[in-house]
Order: sequence, then C-alpha cells, then structure tokens
Amino acid sequence: MKSTLNLTPNPGPETPLYLHEDWRSGPAVPGAVIQAIDTPALLLELDPFERNMAVVHSAIAARGKRIRAHVKAHKTTAIALRQIAAGAHSICCQKASEAEVFVDAGLADVLITNQIVGAAKCARVARMAARAKVGVCVDHPLQVTQMGEAARAAGSCVDVLIEVDIGHGRCGVSDAAQVLELARAISAYPGHLSLQGIHAFRGSAQHMRLPGERDAAVAAAVVQLRALVAMLEKHGFACPVITGGGTGTYLLEALSDIYTEVQPGSYVLMDIDYATNTPDVNAPVLQHALTVLCSVISERPQHAVLDGGLKTFAVDQGLPRILTPGWRVKSLSDEHTIITADPGTPALGLGTRVQLLPGHCDPTVNLHDWIVAVRGGVVQEVWPVDARGALF
Repeated sequence: MKSTLNLTPNPGPETPLYLHEDWRSGPAVPGAVIQAIDTPALLLELDPFERNMAVVHSAIAARGKRIRAHVKAHKTTAIALRQIAAGAHSICCQKASEAEVFVDAGLADVLITNQIVGAAKCARVARMAARAKVGVCVDHPLQVTQMGEAARAAGSCVDVLIEVDIGHGRCGVSDAAQVLELARAISAYPGHLSLQGIHAFRGSAQHMRLPGERDAAVAAAVVQLRALVAMLEKHGFACPVITGGGTGTYLLEALSDIYTEVQPGSYVLMDIDYATNTPDVNAPVLQHALTVLCSVISERPQHAVLDGGLKTFAVDQGLPRILTPGWRVKSLSDEHTIITADPGTPALGLGTRVQLLPGHCDPTVNLHDWIVAVRGGVVQEVWPVDARGALF
C-alpha cells in the first residue's frame, strides 16, 4: 500500500493546526492536514474503508445472507453505525461491557459471541436485554442456568446460541448429546431465554494462507453443522440462526447452504496479517484503511526513531511496516520504534510524519483513544474508540 496522504512537513500559514489544550480532547481537529495531527495517532482513510465495507456487504447480501458486523475489531460506535447504514443487519462483540457501549449508542441487535459466566456479568446482560435484542453463546449448562436466573430476575429475555467447536479448539461443544443437553436446558427458561440457533466460528481458518485450506475448513464445518441442525430439529428445537465466519472466510460462509449470517470484523480496517492471505479469486481484494501516524523524534544517517512503540502497536502478529520507501522497522520498545534505511537513503527530518501498517488491527485499536478519519490528506472527523478497555 502506498500512502495517499499529504505528509508535507511545512503546512502553510492558513493550515488548521492542533488546537486542543487538553490531550484528552483528541489528536486532531476536522479540517487539519496530516502534519497538524498530534502523534502517535490512528488514521482511518475513508475511501478504502468505505470501499471495503461496500464490497463485502454486497458479496454477502448477494448470497441472501445477513451481515452481523463484528465490532471487536474497531470498538467504535461511529463505525458500527456506519456499518448498519451500509447494510449490516446487526453487530456482534465479545464482552458484556463492550455490548453495553453499543446498546447505549442505539444499536438494537447485539450478539456477544462469547460465554458469559458469573452473576454480575449475567445480570448486566439481562438488564441490557430489556433495552435491546441481546444474545450470548453457551457451551456449558451452568452458563444457561446463570443467564436464565438473571433474565428471570430482570424480567427480560436473552437470546442464546449454542457454541459449536468447528475446529478452532477454543470454546464450544462438538458432541451432539451436549448440544441437545444445552437446548433442553435453555428451554427450561421460557420467556427469559430464547434458543436462536448455533454459533460456529473458527478463528484459525481466517488466517489460513491458501484459499484451498480455508475452503476445506469451512466445508468440514458445514457438514458438522448440517448434522447438528437436523438432530435439533428432530427433537423439536428450531434452529433459525447459524452464525460465524469472518474476514478471511466470509464468502465461503455466505456461499454455504447452512450459515444464515456472517460476522466479518477486520474487513473495514485490514492489517498486515490479513493481507498475507492469498485471496480467493471470487472475493474482492480488500485495501488497507488503517494506519498509525508517527513522528520522527531523533535521527542520524540511515537511522531514525519514531514516537510510538509497544504502547502504540500490537506486535502479536509481527512488527508494523513503514510505508516510507527505503525505510524498514528494526525494533520496538515501550515508547519508540527504531527504523533503518540503506546507505544513501535520504534523511527524513525531525518532525516528519510517517505511516505504518499494523500487524494486527484489533489489539492495535484497543491501545488508542481516538481514530482520525481522513480523506485526501485532510481530517474529516475524529471518533472516540468508545469501547476501548471494555474487557468485563
């Protein structure tokens, strides 16, 4: 990806500058050029963001499936509302406190794609379910009991999906007898728990590099799920929702005859790890929309130091990649990124802004309070990362 932003070091006298006296107000103001953004800052380029959203939503909707956008990637209500406006049926997230942020923002249908355990968390979800359509996943009878009792006490009804392990080896059950046991446990709370169907997500499949590998993983899941749905229906349990998938496999779930909705998340942002996948020939190539803007704060020949480090970038999927030609990331420490260049590469200059692609967008976003939305090198809006730190 080449930067399309205006990184001119010396803005003109009429250029809007960073005006906030309090850093808590955000790193930029609308109308400012890139050089006026305080750093380090998360940048979202609106053109690729909007394109990614349009092509993925169109591909899923064309197959007659619903889009349940996964907001754990960006944790930002401004983006979630845009996803709904662009055709997403609903959203999903990972934590009870995260869900509450989006319900408070007016999102009417929120699925927590996770197990909720403990009286306090269950009570929180049950109270939310009195204000919006809220769902959870279960893979143990105790989770059903705790949520059922909380919903009964709150006078609400919580949607429940049985999580099935389709090969990821994390949460979920795979035995038909366990699925049936959970369905029966849910039915013991009529009016307070509503069995919606099955949650089936394989995170590892999202990052299988070859299309054939991803296709085989989803095909195996479809066979497994088809048998479980038939079993549930045989015992009188309707299964209207089969949900899962993600940015790496969304088209495969959309093409299947079993999934009813798909949960892409990182597609609106993208990162180095997802871009490493060889794309399916039938799927649109997604563009990088998210970068991190840093400033050069120290330099010598072929060596420079940036003002963002491990507190700015998640590195679980590798180091960030600098977009400035001739330069590469050498290492990160808490507050610094060291970049190096080959002999003869022009110096960057103190204060120069540079963009870097994150290795993994989800945890990188969670390190920041703000996303700066830009178009044509000019700040359009500054969005708070509302659900940052909502880990409960």
